[in-house]
Amino acid sequence: MKGLADEPNYSVALLEGAMALSDVVENHIYEQTLAGKNAFFVADLGVLMRQHVRWRTHMPQMRPFYAVQANSSLAVIEILAALSTGFICTNKYELELVQGYGVPSEDIIYSGVCKQLSQIKYAAKNGIDFLVCDNEAELRKIARCHPRAKLLLEVATEASSEGEEMGMMFGSKLKDCRHLLESAKELGLQVVGVRFHVPSTCDDPQAYSHAVSDARCVFDMGEDIGFSMTILDIGGGFNGSETQLKQINSAVRPLLDLYFPASSGVSIMAEPGSYYVSSSFTLAVNIIAKEVGARDLHGNHDEPSPNDEPEFLYYMNDGVYGSFTSKLADNVIPAPALPKSGVSEEPVFASSLWGPSGDELDQVVDQCLLPELSVGDWLIFNNAGAYCLGPQSTFTDSTRPPVYYTISTGDWFEMQDAGITQDISMKNFSLVPYFLHSSQSDEALSVPA
Repeated sequence: MKGLADEPNYSVALLEGAMALSDVVENHIYEQTLAGKNAFFVADLGVLMRQHVRWRTHMPQMRPFYAVQANSSLAVIEILAALSTGFICTNKYELELVQGYGVPSEDIIYSGVCKQLSQIKYAAKNGIDFLVCDNEAELRKIARCHPRAKLLLEVATEASSEGEEMGMMFGSKLKDCRHLLESAKELGLQVVGVRFHVPSTCDDPQAYSHAVSDARCVFDMGEDIGFSMTILDIGGGFNGSETQLKQINSAVRPLLDLYFPASSGVSIMAEPGSYYVSSSFTLAVNIIAKEVGARDLHGNHDEPSPNDEPEFLYYMNDGVYGSFTSKLADNVIPAPALPKSGVSEEPVFASSLWGPSGDELDQVVDQCLLPELSVGDWLIFNNAGAYCLGPQSTFTDSTRPPVYYTISTGDWFEMQDAGITQDISMKNFSLVPYFLHSSQSDEALSVPA
C-alpha cells in the first residue's frame, strides 16, 4: 500500500508494559508546559482495530464504509484501509486522500448533497463510479459529467419526533422516488441501489427498520423500471457503543432477512464514521484567560457581593473555529476532565468554556462544574476523535493541533496476528519507543516479526 507522496511521514509511539494513554497525555502536558502550551491530540490506534472487531461481531452482514469526513487523519485512513473497509467521501480532497493509500475505486463511494461539476469529472476520470444522488438537478449534472456512474438513490428517513426532523431532511421522499428513477432511466443513467441515513441524534433503532422497509419499496420500483438493484446502504448514525450496535442489529436483521436475504444477491453496507474514531482521540487544551462573574447576581447591584456564588468563564487555546467545529452544527460538547495531576478535592463552581476568538459563537461548553482554574491550567476532552480533525484549511491559523499517535504492544501484536500490519506502508508508519518526560526517540523500532 503506498502512502501520499506530498504528506509528511508520521510516527506511532509504542506503549510498552503498563503505560497507558493517560500517561502519554500527562507527558505531553509536561512538555507543553515547558514550551508553547499548545493544544494537542493523543490517539490510540488500537481502538480502531477493536471497534472493527466489534463491528464484525455484531453487524456481520454489513460491510463498513468509513465516512472520511468524520476524521481524515493519515493514520486512521491507512489502518482502516488495511482493515479492508470501504470509504465514503464527500469531496475531491477526501477522494484523493483515500486513493493515495491504494484503495480500489470500487471500494469508494462519492457522497455529498451538492457536488461540484469539476469534482464529478474528477470521479469519472479516476474510475470512481459509485455516486449518491437524491434530486433531479444532481441527476442531470451526473449525466453530463459521469454518464457511466452507478447511482445510489438517497431516500429520506422518516422522523419519529419533531426534534429529529431537521436531522432527517436529506434525501428524496418515498413518493418522489419513482419520478427520479424514471428520470435517471431517461438520462441513460444506471441506478444500482438505495442509501438512507439515520442521524446520530436519533435514538430510536426502529427508524432503521422503517427505512429498510422504504428501501424495499424503492428496490421494487427500480426493478420494475428495469434497473438491476444490488446495493443497500443503511448509512451512519452509529455512536460507537456496543449497546447501540446490538439494538440496531436486533431492529433491522429480521427485515433484512425478509426483504434482502442472502439469496437475493444484494450487498448490504453501512457508514460508520464517529463509531471508529470518537473514542480513539483525546484532546488537551490550555486555559489562556479567565473572567469571574456571579451566578446569583441580580439587577439590584452591579458588583458581586460576598454572598454571591462565583461563576467562571474560561478561554481556551482552541475553540469552535478549530477542533470544536462540530459545535457549530449544534452538537453537544461533553464537559472536560482535569489531568490526573490537576485532580483535587476543591469545591466546584459553575463554569463555561470559550474558544480564543472572543466571538459570541465561540462557546464550546455553556455550563459545567469545575474547580477554580488558573491561566495555564489544562483540560482534557475525551472522545474527541469525530469531526475535530478536518483538512488543514478549516483551521483559522496556519497550524492545527498536532496528533501524537500511540499503540500498545498488545494491540500491535494482535494486528500482526490478524495480518493487518503487512498492508501498512512502513514508509509512512514507523514505530518509535516512548519514554515519559522525554522526547520521543528518533530511532524507529523494527516491526515485531
